[in-house]
Amino acid sequence: MQFYSTNGQSRQASLEEAVMTGLAPDGGLYMPERIPIIPRAFFNNIGEMSITDISFVVANMLLGEDIDAAELKQIVYDTFSFDIPLKKISDRIYSLELFHGPTSAFKDVGARFLARIISHYSKSTESDVNVLVATSGDSGGAVASGFHNVPGVKVFVLYPERGLTHLQRHQFSSLGDNVYPIEVMGNFDECQRLVKEAFVDKDLRERLSVTSANSINICRLLPQMFYYFYAYSRYLQMDPKGYETDVVISVPCGNLGNLTAGLLAKKMGLPVKRFVAANNLNDSFTRYLDSGNFAPCSQHPTIACAMDVGNPSNISRIIDLYARDHTAINNDIHGRSFTDGQIAQCMSDTFRTFGYLMDPHTATALMALSDDLSQQESGIFLATAHPAKYNKTVMDVTGTSATPPINPTNEAAPTRHDTPKITPSLPALKKVLLTST
Repeated sequence: MQFYSTNGQSRQASLEEAVMTGLAPDGGLYMPERIPIIPRAFFNNIGEMSITDISFVVANMLLGEDIDAAELKQIVYDTFSFDIPLKKISDRIYSLELFHGPTSAFKDVGARFLARIISHYSKSTESDVNVLVATSGDSGGAVASGFHNVPGVKVFVLYPERGLTHLQRHQFSSLGDNVYPIEVMGNFDECQRLVKEAFVDKDLRERLSVTSANSINICRLLPQMFYYFYAYSRYLQMDPKGYETDVVISVPCGNLGNLTAGLLAKKMGLPVKRFVAANNLNDSFTRYLDSGNFAPCSQHPTIACAMDVGNPSNISRIIDLYARDHTAINNDIHGRSFTDGQIAQCMSDTFRTFGYLMDPHTATALMALSDDLSQQESGIFLATAHPAKYNKTVMDVTGTSATPPINPTNEAAPTRHDTPKITPSLPALKKVLLTST
């Protein structure tokens, strides 16, 4: 499989080049040159398949030309050391719980898969691979956990000085070894900008091997397709008449990587009618759906802090995927945005009515789904983080504390690094990278 840049100014790249560089030389994001269609017969038996079997079929169709089938199967099986249950919340509404992995967030899937792909390719490199990731909340912990002590890899986690919870910071700052946290005196958009600037800086790239573990890296995003297919399989298992009903999936949106993965799954043949993009007050994508014009917005802090993204990178992939056809995009995606008060009300009402405890991001997705779903449709919303990761907010809103999952990454490691605090400038980042490698 070859990959092209959304900016259209760079030559096509192999899977190895796309993974190990993260960003195309022209600053664009990589996309697969073609999207294979899964045979319809695959869906006849999907309800009886495991998540690893489903994931291998999808992965092999996309990456089978580049990675031996036996090794790719092992990568898939190593990625899923945890379950992803689908739970029925009410009539026609289901929750896909993506928070049962090592760091209790949906990003564990993409991070664990990417770590194993980079490990596969790093065996042929003489120097360390330096992985950069900007985090608005859960990416940092998931990537740090996925790459912790992977030979030949160093991980640098850029995080904003405000917005993350103590648990989110602790999940990557406590590991030490090959994981290096960097605090940025700015917001997530500035952290993300720094990562992108690092990739197109010729001097830095000549001195270091750098790639990204954000969803700008195509192999962080592609494995997120797997659980959309699995969600559909569990839905069919739970509802014998599921084949006769249109399915809508609601996604809490920040950098739009999760939504993009779902749209790619739909292009591959996943029988989903449409997606609902759930935003908080950082609603630049919702406004794009309404107007057809994209304008980044200033970042607003909210209780759904991992979605506080004013300039989502993956919008370029979505626009490219639909050949800039705004009508086609609107046919497949509806957008909803909500205030903190509305999100908190949904958390409270859902717990009181159904006994289901949610973090703010999951609540945003449920609210968007409830607003958008018709009487003839069934809906799945993505539960992207364990409520214990936002326990103060959950307690304040519902009066109930979430029980933290047993999680080895929450324990302090014996070896930790000092955390530099830098201005949001490329020279400051380069200084840290060059002195730490």
